[in-house]
This record gives sequence, structure tokens and C-alpha cells, in this order.
Amino acid sequence: MKISRKADYALRAVLYISKQPTDIRNSINAIAEAESVPRDFLAKILKELTRAEILKSYQGVHGGYQLAKSPSQVSVLDVIESMDGPLGINLCVRGEDGCDCEKSGRCTMFPFWDKLQKQLKTILKNETLVKLRGSKK
Repeated sequence: MKISRKADYALRAVLYISKQPTDIRNSINAIAEAESVPRDFLAKILKELTRAEILKSYQGVHGGYQLAKSPSQVSVLDVIESMDGPLGINLCVRGEDGCDCEKSGRCTMFPFWDKLQKQLKTILKNETLVKLRGSKK
């Protein structure tokens, strides 16, 4: 499993937005500069976050981006999956593709991978923007 650069940039962008006053509409340029993210790539990411209803987009001179939900309702898992699709440590437990190996249904490793997958998803689901904002680093 690997978290993509796109998901990393998306997390940085939504975390940045969550730290701003709620009445501010954050421009792509401000986010890109603050988070050192390439502007054109960020524009695509922000569109996807808007489609996933994590962000709201406003057009025009006073346009920009705001969170569509409270920061306490946006999890790291939500953002990662909006960029990369369903999280999966391997194909066996990913869910969408299923396991195509010859041991499917009787694999001795499946219980371990399944447990690890569930624990990872729980951790990422419980880590919200509010919690990340409180992190010191």
C-alpha cells in the first residue's frame, strides 16, 4: 500500500483550509504557495475534493475554496479515498477487485491482511482535520 502524492497534497490542502477562518474563501494560489504544491496539479485535486463534497467551490473574483463539512467530520480516510479510491493494503482485502489468487477463500494469510486492513482504516477514519490541526510538528 502506498499513499499517492495526490492524496498527500489533498490532505495538505484541506488541512490548510481547515486552519483558515471559516468565512475565508481560499484561492488556489494561496494554498499552492503555502503548501508548496504545483498550482495546476492542485487545481485538479481541488476539483476532485469538491466532487467528493469535502470542499465547496466558489467562482468569480471573490471565489475560492472552503470546507463543505465541519473539520471534525472530515477524516484522513475520506480524503485519501477521494483521491486514490478504496484503501487496500493488497488486492485480497481491497474489496473492489477481490483476490484472484488460486488460494482465494482458503488463504492462510487472509485473516492477517483483513485484520490489518480494518485496523488501518479505523485509524485513518478516526484521524480528523480537527485532530490533525492539534498535532504539533
